[in-house]
Amino acid sequence: MSALVKLAILLPCSLFLIALIKFLYDYLWIRLRLQHMMNSQGIKGPPYAFIHGNNKEANKTTNEALSKPMALRHDIFPRVQPHVYSCINRYGRNYLAWDGKRPELVITEPELVNEVLKHSVTTFPKRKPTFILTGIFGNGLVTALGEKWVKQRKLANYAFHGESLKNMTPAVIASVETMLEKWKGYVGKEIEVYHEFRLLTSEVISRTAFGSSYLEGEKIFDMLNKLSVIRSRNFFETQIPLINKLWKSGDVLESEELSKGIQDCVMKIVKKREDKVVNGEVDSFGNDFLGLLVNAYHDSDENNRLSTEDLVDECKTFYFAGQDTVNSLTAWIVFLLAIHGDWQEKARREVIEIFGNQIPNSEEMSKLKIMTMIIYETLRLYGPSNGMMRRTESDVQLGKLILPANLDLLVIHSAPDHAPQLWGDDVHLFKSERFAEGIAKATNYNAGVFCPFGLGPRNCVGTNFATMETKIVLSIILQRYTIYLSPTYVHSPIPYITVQPQHGIQVILESLHNGA
Repeated sequence: MSALVKLAILLPCSLFLIALIKFLYDYLWIRLRLQHMMNSQGIKGPPYAFIHGNNKEANKTTNEALSKPMALRHDIFPRVQPHVYSCINRYGRNYLAWDGKRPELVITEPELVNEVLKHSVTTFPKRKPTFILTGIFGNGLVTALGEKWVKQRKLANYAFHGESLKNMTPAVIASVETMLEKWKGYVGKEIEVYHEFRLLTSEVISRTAFGSSYLEGEKIFDMLNKLSVIRSRNFFETQIPLINKLWKSGDVLESEELSKGIQDCVMKIVKKREDKVVNGEVDSFGNDFLGLLVNAYHDSDENNRLSTEDLVDECKTFYFAGQDTVNSLTAWIVFLLAIHGDWQEKARREVIEIFGNQIPNSEEMSKLKIMTMIIYETLRLYGPSNGMMRRTESDVQLGKLILPANLDLLVIHSAPDHAPQLWGDDVHLFKSERFAEGIAKATNYNAGVFCPFGLGPRNCVGTNFATMETKIVLSIILQRYTIYLSPTYVHSPIPYITVQPQHGIQVILESLHNGA
């Protein structure tokens, strides 16, 4: 046998052997070593299924839970995250799961939640996002790491600091007034408020952050919404590296097309802002969020300059996050106030006492104590985020646990928010008085118990903006209407990026003023 023939036989055999060894290392050795390491520290978890990990079981459990509406109660954790709920009851508050071949430590213990989020820039950075999440946020503020994140955070902090929020108030009020003009035709009739608030919050973020209107950003909102739906149905899809490179699913192709469409729309809005300066219509790019981004896009200093990709990603992030979170929050608050008329009346009396029938102003917004309590209790029961992904870059200690490098960490908010041992036997009841003395007292000074907008350096930069917008919207509505839940309402909370009402929220409006 010639040397050439031997080589022709040995080469593919060697390649096959190398591939087999790597396969066994990735799918067998790493798993067994990690399971042994975590088991020895008291961390258990569901059994690993070859290639898919726990994804198939989680997907099946979630589909079953979401296939039918639930009773009109607020115990939504077993519905929106049934697999996590089941595993916590079986394996404890922290457990080891598998996203395909990727190990994932699921964390619900408040002390560990606190530690992970407070050190999420250094010790526990963000995990690389999935391809569809990248389509929604790109490499913007939500997903960026390192120096890029620092630069983006500075811009966002400046855009949403106190004075800027005060300047945004008139635009928020104008948007609410426009919505309520339409509502005049629905007095005594059913209206679906989740959709109404989607239009409202889209208009608000368009006006305040981008100096435009909902119509100008309508295509962007529509495409981002489609991406969130795609992300939801692919949440438990197993990513198999080689196959994913050779073949793209319909959802992957659609998400790529949507991402390209969003980029084109954003750059049209940017060019419009640039053209106004070039044509001499204005002498600057503006002081709103888009203006700050375009200024950074044209910065002469390379270290401060934003690339086209960065500019688009930041716009995507704020178009989506600035709309989706407030949309869900205001809708769930109206739902809860429609059920709990006593709290609706308490909130209305407070609004009238502070503002009378005048338009709310930013100076006195902080006096809305009852409204703040209602917002917190709604965030506890119907929090905007299902969880936050982090990872370990190197071997590290978390509490009493020793964790290896390259371990994903999934911080779950729903578990502590709905835990009887933390909130009492009435945990599933809407009781805003829990927060009468603030979050710290309500949580017994344990920050990890309740952190709907995150903790530490990577907490949500738009928290104050979202709270301000919510208070304005609710104040103006309560000044004019009593709200009742419609008999047609079907209670079906569903997890997309935020927890949303699958079939909307239908209410009946009753005017407080004749002829209004």
